[in-house]
Amino acid sequence: MSKVYICTAIPYVNGNPHIGHAMDYLLADTYARYHRLKGDEVRFQVGTDEHGNKVFSTAQKNHIPVEEYVQENSDKFREFIKRLNISYTDFVRTTDPEHVRSVQEVWKKLEPHIYSAEYDGWYCEGCERFVTQKEYEENEGCCPDHQKPYQKLSEHNYYLRISDFKERIRSAIESGEMRITPEFRKQEMLRLLEDAPDISISRPRKQLTWGVPVPGDDDQVMYVWVDALSNYISVLGYPDSDDMKEFWPAAAQFVGKDILRFHAITWPAILLGIGLDLPKNLVVHGHVLSNGQKMSKSLGNVIDPMEVLNRKGLPAFRYFFLRHIDSFADSDFTNEKFENAYNNELANDLGNLVQRLATLCKKNDVAGVQSELKLTSEFCALMDKFEFSKALDLVWGKIQQLNKQIDEQKPWELAKNGESERVQEVLRDLERGLVDTAQLLTVFLPETAQQIIDIFTAKAVVPPAQPLFPKN
Repeated sequence: MSKVYICTAIPYVNGNPHIGHAMDYLLADTYARYHRLKGDEVRFQVGTDEHGNKVFSTAQKNHIPVEEYVQENSDKFREFIKRLNISYTDFVRTTDPEHVRSVQEVWKKLEPHIYSAEYDGWYCEGCERFVTQKEYEENEGCCPDHQKPYQKLSEHNYYLRISDFKERIRSAIESGEMRITPEFRKQEMLRLLEDAPDISISRPRKQLTWGVPVPGDDDQVMYVWVDALSNYISVLGYPDSDDMKEFWPAAAQFVGKDILRFHAITWPAILLGIGLDLPKNLVVHGHVLSNGQKMSKSLGNVIDPMEVLNRKGLPAFRYFFLRHIDSFADSDFTNEKFENAYNNELANDLGNLVQRLATLCKKNDVAGVQSELKLTSEFCALMDKFEFSKALDLVWGKIQQLNKQIDEQKPWELAKNGESERVQEVLRDLERGLVDTAQLLTVFLPETAQQIIDIFTAKAVVPPAQPLFPKN
């Protein structure tokens, strides 16, 4: 048994949970459940990023104390995570006193690599990040994500000397010590690393009041990225907890492509600066598109994850996003694709199989079978490479094969011909096949998989009163 630590990027609490957040949680949860199935001890972090000007100004506009505002929004994410049945072990908030203490310890250890200087350049308030002149020119002075012009800033800040760590980061990425999946993201980060500048890690208190104070300088507040990134170790009790020794480095950190640069360059620089190992894997997912377009409030094509959950339930939600949304590339969501997957795969393939087999077992007095975990090497190889969609394809192939076996072996005809022993043999074989498959399915659809296991391991097999996936 191994100790495995799994991380998700903590969302900013200036808005409601969206589909992109669901992808982070579902991918990480799938990996966590896989490791538990293997018998590993898993720590699994989620949380919320709560400092910064956007949060503070929004709270003021709404005439709500900022502490109350971040509490309300953090609770929204906690409820969303609960609704998705995410099997996390630790929830971190960047306003937690324990987190603040850890971040200030990180700063103190980084001091040999920190210097103060004037910043004169561009800033995106929506992204809460500084923008290089090259990026400013490439985007023609306007943030492509927020459709707002970059701000010109002149202020005195502290900087982290990224140049101290570039070669070490490059070596870690190229050697696979810190593996970036998929491969094309690795190449993208290596190119970005070449021109990566030293980064500002603080802002004057007069510009940013809602954040972690810089140790030893009351006039400066830590910039949000240093604060937020450190959550991955603060939640383990950095610097003086035994959990740090037992669970760090992280086995996998799941992030969206838009924040990879911070996780592949800034975060490794921080870790190297404080003498810690780098995470073993950075797993990068793309965006969920709506009818082939990036979601945007102005286009009116934003998918509300709660609406999708309410329409067909959690298993259908998890199934679609884990099988039909690519683990790494941008993928499209449409209501038509979702409905087709529900009716043709969940209802026809799996729901119908469970109903037919349970009915046949009851009719022929066939008892349930013993459950025995069988993790195939093919399944494990896909999961270890974070190829979750392909691993679920593999499981679904087993479900379709079981349907084919029922049609070919026709146990109802065997019963009609009086071949009772053969009926028992055929149905027990099908039961074992379905229970074995359900064990693998627990990684993706834990509730549905457990229902199936309960039905076919019971002393008396009873068909579900309602199909697992009733059609409209």
